[in-house]
Amino acid sequence: MTQGSAHVTVLLDEAVESLAIKADGVYVDATFGRGGHSRRILSVLNELGRLVALDRDPQAIAAGAAIGDSRFRLVHRAFGELAEAAQEAGIFGVDGILFDVGVSSPQIDDGERGFSFRYDAPLDMRMDTTQGETAAEWLARAEVRDITEVIRNYGEERFAFQIAKKVVAARVEQPIVTTGQFAALVREAVRTREPGQDPATRSFQALRIHINQELRQLEVALPQALDLLKPGGRLAVISFHSLEDRIVKNFMRAQSTPDSLPKNLPLRADQLPKPKLRLVGKAIKPSVAEIEANPRARSAVMRVAEKL
Repeated sequence: MTQGSAHVTVLLDEAVESLAIKADGVYVDATFGRGGHSRRILSVLNELGRLVALDRDPQAIAAGAAIGDSRFRLVHRAFGELAEAAQEAGIFGVDGILFDVGVSSPQIDDGERGFSFRYDAPLDMRMDTTQGETAAEWLARAEVRDITEVIRNYGEERFAFQIAKKVVAARVEQPIVTTGQFAALVREAVRTREPGQDPATRSFQALRIHINQELRQLEVALPQALDLLKPGGRLAVISFHSLEDRIVKNFMRAQSTPDSLPKNLPLRADQLPKPKLRLVGKAIKPSVAEIEANPRARSAVMRVAEKL
């Protein structure tokens, strides 16, 4: 997909089907993006149905203004603020919540956003450009240890320490303010290259995850989603990275297993703790046809659970 091309929504049919939508239900699209999932959900709802969508990217909010539908409300918030967004919308129980986490294609394809090393642009990487520290600002002040931890933990990069040392040494001579500068430093530090992958790939991913606190957002959002769901409500989460998927898998597994109690505790069966979620099917991945049509879908995985 090149800059300016249409955004392709990943797992569109599967995601909406997994929500088992009731025509008059209330739903949340926690990651609006360019609205592919939201538009499909609205097409299934009747006049009594409602949909609240969230996004922290001002460009996504601007794109959502094109949906002139009284059943729809779009809120400028990160999905880690799901509870507040629902409260503002006057919603205290929903029939389904969908997350499509990670960076979106329009964010990557807009070179000026600084998410990709394919374009030499300001090193920004913020999903919400109205607040927070840019990647360039963080790299200008972070210590070798901090940079190493971020690139190693979020990028799973073997040469994290070497990259961090090179960044800190280079910024003494010249501020690192563009994607091209950062990518060049990473390429110098990475001694072995993976076939078909730019050496800067893992470091760009790591820096983006850190700047936007993506994993932390997911960790705080999932319990909020569970609290917001009505009994029988569905939770569907699409992720594109193993670290994200691990958080989702572990959360759903933990909530679908009863809390353990000490052995021989004198309790009746109806007093035993019960699980809060029921896992729905196995992890869903894009079809071969979808991956061929949209190569960025290849790492996607969706997990679904239902509130008990």
